[in-house]
Amino acid sequence: MSWSDPAVAAFVVIPVLLVLALAWGANAAWRRSGAPPAAAARVSVFTCGAGFVWMALTAAAARSGVLRRWDATPPPFGLLLLAVVALAATVAWSGFGRQLASFLPLWTLVAVQGFRLPLELAMHAMYLRGVMPVQMSYSGRNFDVVTGASALVVAALCAGGRGGRALVAAWNVLGLALLANVVTVALLGTPRFRYFGDQRLNTWITYAPFVWLPAVMVLAALAGHLLIFRALRLRGGVA
Repeated sequence: MSWSDPAVAAFVVIPVLLVLALAWGANAAWRRSGAPPAAAARVSVFTCGAGFVWMALTAAAARSGVLRRWDATPPPFGLLLLAVVALAATVAWSGFGRQLASFLPLWTLVAVQGFRLPLELAMHAMYLRGVMPVQMSYSGRNFDVVTGASALVVAALCAGGRGGRALVAAWNVLGLALLANVVTVALLGTPRFRYFGDQRLNTWITYAPFVWLPAVMVLAALAGHLLIFRALRLRGGVA
C-alpha cells in the first residue's frame, strides 16, 4: 500500500488532527476556566507533545513486529488495547478531563466524534483493497459509521439549542455501544480467536499506520464518550 493513497493517508491525517484537536481543546478549556494564557499554552504544548510521543511509540511497536506475536501470553496486542482503555479513562476522569468536561461546550465534545465518518469510509476502502477483512467494515459487522454521521447532526442540534442533554446522553450510549461492538469484532477476528475463519483474520491493524486505528482513534472515541458522560454529570445532565 502507498501512503499517498487517500484511504491510507486517512490513517495518518485523522490521528494527527485528533491530537491537534485535543491540544486545542485543552488550551480553550484552560482559557475559559480563567487560567493565564501562558498556563493554557503550556498545557496545550504538553498535550500535543504527549500525543505525538504516543503515536511514535505505537508506530515503532508495529514496525518491530512485536504486536504480531499472537502466540505470546498475554499477546502484546492485547496489552496495547489495555493501555488504550487505561489512557482513555485517565484522560476522561483525571483533573485534565474535568477541565475539558467543565469548560468546553457540550456540542464540541459531540462534534469531534464526527471523525468516525471519514474513518469508516477509509476502512471500507481498505476492505475493498483486500487489506481489511469484511467484518470490520460497514458491509460486515461494523456499524460505527452511524455514530460518525449522527455526531454531526446531534452536535448541530445541540449548538443551535434544539438538542437537550437527554438527546446527547442517548446518542452517547448508542455510540459507546457501537464502539464496543466493533472492538469486539476486531478482537474475535485476530489470530488468537479466529472466530471468522482463517481467510478473514484481522492482522492489518498491527502494521503502521493502521496501528493508529486502535492506538489513537479508538482511544479518542472511548475517551470522548467518557468525557461526554462526565460533562453531562458535571452540568446536571443524565449520565
